Order: sequence, then structure tokens, then C-alpha cells
Amino acid sequence: MNLLLLEPGELTGGGVSLADRRAAHLLQVLQVEEGRAVRLGVIGGPLGIGRVVAIEGETVRLSVDLEHEPVCDLHIELILALPRPIMLQRILKQATVLGVRRFHLIRSRRVEKSFFHSPVLTPAKIRTLLLEGMEQAMDTWLPEVHIHKQFKPFVEDVLPSLDGRGLIAHPEAGGNLAGGPVTGHAGQRLLLAVGPEGGWSDHELGAFLDRGFHGFTMGRRILHVDTAVVSLLAQIQLLYDLRRR
Repeated sequence: MNLLLLEPGELTGGGVSLADRRAAHLLQVLQVEEGRAVRLGVIGGPLGIGRVVAIEGETVRLSVDLEHEPVCDLHIELILALPRPIMLQRILKQATVLGVRRFHLIRSRRVEKSFFHSPVLTPAKIRTLLLEGMEQAMDTWLPEVHIHKQFKPFVEDVLPSLDGRGLIAHPEAGGNLAGGPVTGHAGQRLLLAVGPEGGWSDHELGAFLDRGFHGFTMGRRILHVDTAVVSLLAQIQLLYDLRRR
């Protein structure tokens, strides 16, 4: 836990009192004492410093000084063909660490219907995974997660309403990432579409390309979806940083 996250309603009078897993982490892992400063942030709000003012059994009281708002230079929405549940858990956390601001979990031809009944898709489980990613990355932005159980309504009704330039990864696409729409402009918004293990169908790929997405390949190697997502997000961030103006 690199950042202690607080719910907006927990702050009272410039301080907070904790007696849950966060307090246990402070006491057992960080072994804090009175006067110790720790990094903290409010979910959906600013970041700052908390200073331990009292330890009462398993309860830790901190004074809170919120210093600055989080910065988002690159806004990425991940359009993901719903993977196997064990893979989805890794992706939700790691993609949050890497800065994804919104997830769209969609149906494609090679996605099994049973995946949509996984306990991983319960709001409580999703939120837990996102919070773990935020704590790791020291970010207070809680990503949104939207679930779309049909492909056609998503591409015809939802996709046109999304704001951002589109990228779609596919082994047989003709382009490369460097030739895509990553500009380096502050606040740029991108939509990244990643398919299932077997790849997008021709119809699905065409649907994205017809709506202005830039198709690109990652090379000859076929990656697991969780590996591909992490690799793509890292490459996009690097390209964005190199082109930043």
C-alpha cells in the first residue's frame, strides 16, 4: 500500500480515525508511531499527508493535510473483450495502476457467456481490485467500469458517444502503434480496444475500423490478454511521453 485511501465522508475536523485493514497495515506493516507521516488521498479528490496523532489499541487517528489535486495528462479508456475471470482480476488492478480511467467490458464472438456470471463482476469485487491498483499507483482516481453484454449495441450506440481517438490491437492489422493517433498533447483522450485470446473476428475488427479506429499489430508473438494489456498501456504511455508538447 503506497497510498492510504480515504472515503470522502471519513474526514471530520481535519482528521480521520481508522480501525480497519488500513489501520492494520499502518500498525503491522509500517509499524507507525505517533508523529509518523504517511501519504494519503481522498477517493476522487486531493492527495496529501496524514500524521499519526494517536494510537489506541487497533485504532489509529491521523491529522490530515490535503496538499494538491491529482494530475491526469493522458486519459485512456480500455475497451476489453471480457476475458477469463482470473485474467480479469489481474487486468483490472494492473490497468488501474497504469492509469486507465474507464473500462468497457464487452461481449465478442470468442467470449464465453459464462464469463458474465463470474463473481469477479460484482460491484464490491470490482471496487476492491480498483482500490488496490490506486493504492499501488498513488492515485485517487477511481475508474468507472461498464459492462456491455452485446457487441452490436455497444459499437452502434455506446461507441459513438465516447470521447477520444481509437486504437485497436489485432495480429493481422496493417499498421503499427507509432503510426497511430498518440500525439502527446496534454489531456489527450484515447480509446484502446483489446480483443480476446483468439483475437477479434473480421466483423468485429471491421466495426471498429469503420468508426475511425487505428488498427495496429504488436508483432508476430501472440500474447495472453493480461500481458498484452500491460504491454500496450506501457507502450502508449512511453509514446505519449516522447511526443509530449
